[in-house]
Amino acid sequence: MTETISFRIAARDDLFRIVSLLSEDQLGSMRETLTDPLPQVYFEAFDAMMAQKENVYIVAEEGGEIVGCYQYTVIPGVSRSGSSRAQIEGVRVDSKMRGKGLGQKMLEDAKQRARNSGCNLVQLTADKTRTDAHRFYEEQGFVGSHVGFKLNLT
Repeated sequence: MTETISFRIAARDDLFRIVSLLSEDQLGSMRETLTDPLPQVYFEAFDAMMAQKENVYIVAEEGGEIVGCYQYTVIPGVSRSGSSRAQIEGVRVDSKMRGKGLGQKMLEDAKQRARNSGCNLVQLTADKTRTDAHRFYEEQGFVGSHVGFKLNLT
C-alpha cells in the first residue's frame, strides 16, 4: 500500500495536519494544542525553522493526504573529525498507516537526505515510554548508544 508514498518539505499550510499527527498519541495529546485555527506559536516556530538551513519538516503523502511526518535537521560539528550529523525528531505515522512499512520508508528518506547533505551520522531520540518506537528503531539498525537528558525551562 505504501508504494505511492511521496515525500516533500512541509509548507505552512501543512501545519494543522502536522500538529494533528504530533497530538495523536498519549504524550502528544498532553503537549500539543490542536485547535482551529492553530495557535500562532506553531507558525512562528515553523518560520524560525525554515529560516535555518536544513532544518525542515518532511511530510509523507499518499493520494494527496499527509500520512506521516518528521523533523530533519543537519547539525554541523567539530567532533568526529568535523562531521555533520542529521537529527530526526517528531517522527509520526498516521494511526491507520501503522504496520504498512511507512515508518521504514520515512527513515530511508531521512537517511538519503543525510547522505545527500554529507552527514556521517543519523541520530534520533524517543521518549522512554515509547517502547514500540524503540523496538522499531532498533529493527531499522539504530543503536541505543546514549542516554539523553532534558530540562524544561517553562
